[in-house]
This record gives sequence, C-alpha cells and structure tokens, in this order.
Amino acid sequence: MNGTLYIVATPIGNLDDMTVRAVETLRSADVIAAEDTRQTAKLLNRFDIHTKLMSFHKYSAESREEKLLELLREGKNVALVSDAGTPIISDPGDTLVRRAAEEGIDAVPVPGACAAISALTVSAISAERFVFFGFLPKEKQEYKSAVLEVAACRMTAVVYESPHRLKETLEAFANEMGERRVALCKELTKIHETIFRGTAAQILAMLPEGEVKGEYVIVIEGATAVDAAVTDEMIEACIRQYAAEGCTNKKAVANTALKLGVSKNRVYKISLK
Repeated sequence: MNGTLYIVATPIGNLDDMTVRAVETLRSADVIAAEDTRQTAKLLNRFDIHTKLMSFHKYSAESREEKLLELLREGKNVALVSDAGTPIISDPGDTLVRRAAEEGIDAVPVPGACAAISALTVSAISAERFVFFGFLPKEKQEYKSAVLEVAACRMTAVVYESPHRLKETLEAFANEMGERRVALCKELTKIHETIFRGTAAQILAMLPEGEVKGEYVIVIEGATAVDAAVTDEMIEACIRQYAAEGCTNKKAVANTALKLGVSKNRVYKISLK
C-alpha cells in the first residue's frame, strides 16, 4: 500500500503561526523533504520534532524525486516543506506531486501561511480575482516582457521581488502602470512588517535611499478595460492627430495619455519612434 505525500505549510516569519496539524503531520511522517535542511532543522527544534530530514531544493529536486517516490511506493509517508510558507508556490515540488498523482499516490494539503495570500488580504486592493506571477525572470528581455504582462493583466497581480531588484521593478511598474494602485508588503508577520500603499512611483519615493532589505510582495491593481485594450498603434495615431493640430510633442504626449488613459511614459517612448 502506498504512503501519503503531505504538502505542509510552515510560518513565513512568526513561528506562532505554525498549526497544530502541521506539527502533528511532521512528527508522524517517515521523512521530511525540505528545501533547506538547515532552515527546517531550526523549525523542527522549536517544536521538538525529530523526523528524518532529506534535502529537496531546485538543484536536487529531479534526482531526489525518484527516491521520494520509492519511499512512497514502500508505504512511507513523506512531508514536503519549503523554507517558509506553502510549498510549491514559487518553490520546487510540482513535478513530484504530478508524478505521485500519476501513480495513484495521495497528495494531501496541510494548509497554513502563504505570503501571496497574506499580502492580498492587507493590500486594500480587490482580491476577488487575481493572478500570481511569483518572481519575475532574471534574464533582461524576459524580465521586460514579464513587466509588460503584469501591466496588461486585467486582474489583481501578485509579484514576489528580492530586495536588490525591488526599486528597479517599482520603477518599471511606475513607467508602465501610471496611477494604478499598488501595495508593497514588507516582512509579513515579522517584527518589521510594513505595508506601503499608493502608486508605484509614490511607494518608490517612500523607500529609504540606498539598498533595501527584507522580503517583499507587490500587489498591483488590475488594468482597466482601456489600459488593456490600448495598442501602440492606437497611441501612435493619437499622437499624429494632435501633432497635425499643431501641438508640440510634449503637449501631444500629455493629451494622448489623458485621452487614452495610459501612462505618459508609455506614450512618450512611442512618440520617439
């Protein structure tokens, strides 16, 4: 008889958020597959859990999957955890769950903390429909494309960002999204938890000069129908119309942005083509 694969959420900062069920699951499992065994060991020590640990991170996931599946086939129960929050959400493990499902092995969620959901609840931005983008790509062109994809999204968007690229991303969002509402959630559930609300440009101005520290979730208001529907060709035509009427480029840009409901920065870039 197969064992069970438990997907166990752990705290994202405040250890008091650890659930009773999560503790019991980790204690009763035969092995815990952890993204960082050193980080998870601290959590286990805090709750007096002595279950065997096995590393399972993005660099070892493929080679470890077969070992974990073998244990599950033998009837062993495996608990999957990440460094913090809910496993698989911007962390390894999705292919493990898929392969387990293909073999008829049960995957059971043990819910708890999730930074994306926590940020949504305090963002003051609609959470009725949302899209989770996780971390944006590192490669420059893919990053630019992802920024545009977030900007065009009609639903609330949730993005994870590292401190070293936070200001760059906020600036990119300010250029592409204009006055759209944004919430920046810093160090959720921790002692320095802070929620910044405003436009991307306003939030950027609130941050201290120099390098910032911490873990961040960005929640962005969805694009309006006008934002999503306006194409570069429509903007170019509108600029030409105002230019034909005798407007300077600066005035044509301002009028086009106002008329079409898009950011001046986007219109200005198109006007230079």
